[in-house]
Order: sequence, then structure tokens, then C-alpha cells
Amino acid sequence: MPYYRRLGEVPDERHVAFTAASGEQCFEEFIGEEGFSGTGSLLYHVGVPSSLVDSQPWDLGDQRLRANDPLKPRHLRLPELFPDGVTGRDAVRSRVTALANSDVRLAYVVADAESPLYCNAIGDEIVYLEAGSARVDTIFGSLDVRQGDNVVIPRATIHRWIPTSGELRAYVVEAAGHVRPPAKYLTRYGQFLEGSPLNERDMRGPESILLADRADRERDTDVYVKHRGDGGVSGSVVTYDHHPFDVVGWDGCLYPYAFNYRNFSPVTGKVIQPPSTYQILEGDNFVVCNFVPRKLEYHPQAITVPYYHSNVDSDEVMFYYAGETAARKGTGIGNASITLHPAGYTHGPTRRAYLDSVGATESREMAFMVDTFRPLQVAEAALACDQHDYAWTWSGRHGAKEDRA
Repeated sequence: MPYYRRLGEVPDERHVAFTAASGEQCFEEFIGEEGFSGTGSLLYHVGVPSSLVDSQPWDLGDQRLRANDPLKPRHLRLPELFPDGVTGRDAVRSRVTALANSDVRLAYVVADAESPLYCNAIGDEIVYLEAGSARVDTIFGSLDVRQGDNVVIPRATIHRWIPTSGELRAYVVEAAGHVRPPAKYLTRYGQFLEGSPLNERDMRGPESILLADRADRERDTDVYVKHRGDGGVSGSVVTYDHHPFDVVGWDGCLYPYAFNYRNFSPVTGKVIQPPSTYQILEGDNFVVCNFVPRKLEYHPQAITVPYYHSNVDSDEVMFYYAGETAARKGTGIGNASITLHPAGYTHGPTRRAYLDSVGATESREMAFMVDTFRPLQVAEAALACDQHDYAWTWSGRHGAKEDRA
């Protein structure tokens, strides 16, 4: 985040001996990006943050990927991977990867149970809440999150997800690096510009520290860690000799935060604006957009659905969370559908949707988009929900081609 926060007890100077008000000696931890040259925060623990007593493998399940070859657009009906009536799933261990490349992994999860303590040591995560609400407990404090929130968890942040209103449904963007607000929205000093669709008032960070009681702090505690492995992603369960929620205070500019799509102010015009006007975040070799309800274009002949476009440099992934989209009406897209429109493929609305869009005045559609600048592969675990005839829905010749993928 571009601005400084301070919670709990911290010493007046950095890197000095510090005793908390409780009389406990504290141990300083620096969590920083780009070595010691990027954004960071200092946390003050009452336990030694490096004290491990065990490490065991964590089986992440089927992480195999296949190339989208032969090239074609895809539609994955993700809810089919999570049958109704199944309980005990959590937002960490129950994730199913749908698409991935070396820069980012895109997953979906349906959860109703508290997750274990977890951290992603590969990169930052963006968790978009399609439905439900939760409390996210972290070493920085707690965040209450709800439907429509984009929750950003920095790399190596130990945290857990606790659903608070029944079932939680979420899309997960697991970066291989860091994510940040788009540079085009910020001054050279990191403040949001006047006229940007988001600003600091929209961002919610932890409001108070989260300190486990003394008995819990002294127990051995497991943390599930996703990390780099041989040829890809691996998992381990590491055990500390204490509970990681032992932070009495912290300060800095690196911490988890959330903002809701309802806070995004869309740009509208005489004719339709490009998708880049809906950007909310960016990472290394990918961008993230929130498409939100808006007044439509006011030219009398304006096409009010996205015009046909070819992604010359990127693969486009859309998560739909408000039912069938007008531009793709009749193609089977619904809540929690995900579409992949790869580079080198021209895509857009159906013929009927394009022609019928003139004169429409308001859009109620909502979607979460990730554009990647390296080709995405399809996860083997997600092929079970692939709509095999999606590629032919523009021509209307359903089933005319044999699916060989």
C-alpha cells in the first residue's frame, strides 16, 4: 500500500531493544519487498519468529497443467467442482487451480470451515469474494471482509480464513511476485491522484492488533506454507514452538488490505471505454480489473457491449459473478463461470448482442478480469468443468466440431 500505518506498541527508534508494556521482551521482524529496497513493515513479537520445531510435506493435490493446444477459447463452470452438500472445506486447502503460468495461478474455492494458519511464500494473493463473508486473521490484525471485496494479502503474511455467514465462495489470484495499485492512478509519491477511480478512503486495513492469549502463544503451532518447489509450486507444513499471533505492534507500508468493487468509480463516455479503465491492481506480467454496474454510453448509435478485439499480447480471463453477461447471452455463462480468451483469438459479443446493444442505457453486469502477458495453461483438475462446445458458440454451430482437447 502507498501509505503508512502504525498499530499497537512499537519503540520510538528502529532496531533497538524493546520491552512491551506487559514486561515481555520483544523481537523485531522486518517483512520487506525487493530485499531491503522496497516497501516493508516492522513487527514486534514476544516470541522468536524463527523458532521452528518441525517441517513436513503438504500435498497440494493435482497441480498438473496442459497447454491450451490446439488454440481455442474456453468456458469453465467452476461450481461443478464443488458439489452441494459437501462440508468441511476451507479457503486454503480446498482451492482448485483453474489456469496458471509462471507469473500467476488462478483458483476457485467454496468453503464453510475455518482454514489453518497459512502463508504464500511465492507471491502476493488477491482473493475476490463472490459470495459470503469472513474474518481474515493475520499477524497484522484482523480484517472483516464481505461479498464484493478484493482482499490483498502480501507474500509471507501468516493468516487464516474464518467464514462468518455460511458458505464462502472466492476467486483466488496467486501471484509469483507482488501486486500493487496501478501506477497510472498514483502521484510520484504514491498518493492516489484526483480523478482516479479508487482512493485511500476505499482501502481498509487492520484496525487493531491480534494477540493470542499467553497459553496459546506457548503451544506448538502448524502453518501451511506454499513455496517454490522443483519445477513449480510445493507445499509444506512448518511447526513453530509458539503461535505466530504474538505481535504487540507494527508499523510500515506493507500489510493486508481490502476494498470493495462498490467503491470503484467507473469511467463512462460518449462511446464505450476500453477495459483498461476498469483496472484495479497490477502485478508482474498481469493486470486485474473489476467490471461494475454503470450508466452506458450516450452516443445515439453507440455499441454498448465490448467491441470485437484480438488480444495480441495477453490472455484474457473473466470471472462472472452476477449471472449471464449480455454480451455472451445464450452461451451458458452463469455465476462463477470463468472464460479464457487466449492471445491470437478475436473475441467479443454474440452477433445478436452486438446489434441489439444500441440504445441500452444501463449495465448491471459484474465481472472480475485478469489479463496475463504470458500464455496460460489449463489445469488438469479444472477440465472436469470445461464446456467443450464453448468455442463454437459465436458461429452457432454447437457440436459441429469434435473436441480433441
